[in-house]
Amino acid sequence: MDQRNSMSDHFDLNHWCNHYLAHVEQALDNWVSVDASADLEHAAPAELMGAMRYAVLDGGKRLRPLLVFAAFEAVSSDLTLVSVPAAACDAEAALRAACAVELIHAYSLVHDDMPCMDNDVLRRGKPTVHVEFGEASALLAGDALQALAFELLTPDAAVVPVGRQARLCRLLARAAGCAGMAGGQAIDLASVGRALTEDQLREMHQLKTGALLQASVMMGVACGDATAKAQQALQAYGAAMGLAFQVVDDILDVTADSATLGKTAGKDQAQDKPTYVSLMGLEPARLYAQTLFDQAMAALASSGLPDTRALQGLASLIVQRSS
Repeated sequence: MDQRNSMSDHFDLNHWCNHYLAHVEQALDNWVSVDASADLEHAAPAELMGAMRYAVLDGGKRLRPLLVFAAFEAVSSDLTLVSVPAAACDAEAALRAACAVELIHAYSLVHDDMPCMDNDVLRRGKPTVHVEFGEASALLAGDALQALAFELLTPDAAVVPVGRQARLCRLLARAAGCAGMAGGQAIDLASVGRALTEDQLREMHQLKTGALLQASVMMGVACGDATAKAQQALQAYGAAMGLAFQVVDDILDVTADSATLGKTAGKDQAQDKPTYVSLMGLEPARLYAQTLFDQAMAALASSGLPDTRALQGLASLIVQRSS
């Protein structure tokens, strides 16, 4: 079955996204707050919390949380986040996983934008955290966001079973660490001004960008109940879409302006960074993004899951996005 043609006319992706985004925004607002830290011996310093909230709230596509929910739905037939009491434990785990992966993403952006990394002054259409709050506060805000992500994944056992907590923490830690996002960033920094092969470029982006996107999918899977066949298929889907996201990012860096992107356009070329556009050319890069989309759709078709419409829709958003 061709998954691209199987999306029902009754499925409204915008409505679906808005439903889950509302929950994510509310949860992030609640958890990244002075009130949320009030049960600690000492509440978070106001300036630090201000930098954390600035980094997380009121901006961003929230693609990673949406991938968590889409995968959770795909492996949890007929369950929704708010309307099935029997699934409350699974749904709570999914909400925490969605917010945790967004916190990790936010922390990575804060650190990546700093002068010692990419030295950028614009993110999500506003000054970067170190520009607004200073480098020291930005560094601490990123550190605190990373710690908070794992705190969210480890509530009382009555809220989320400890076995599931451990699986979620392992998935997120591996995606964010030296074998994932941090490792990819290290390769990126070491590759400025160098000509990489396609295999080397793919490895860098699979780690720097793809690992966290793939982990978002697999964290959603870990919150539900999936067969080994479905898990393997969704892992392949996540890998393809994680790489596709970066390919499209490379394309947009040379085809869109800063106002549209919400970040500095043309930065990769200006810093002489290897990209899919510099390696392949613009049109071949676009074709490669489409090939990765096709691979993701084939993976969904092989999953045996009855409803993957949200995952299909998010895949289309990834390859067709303009920012």
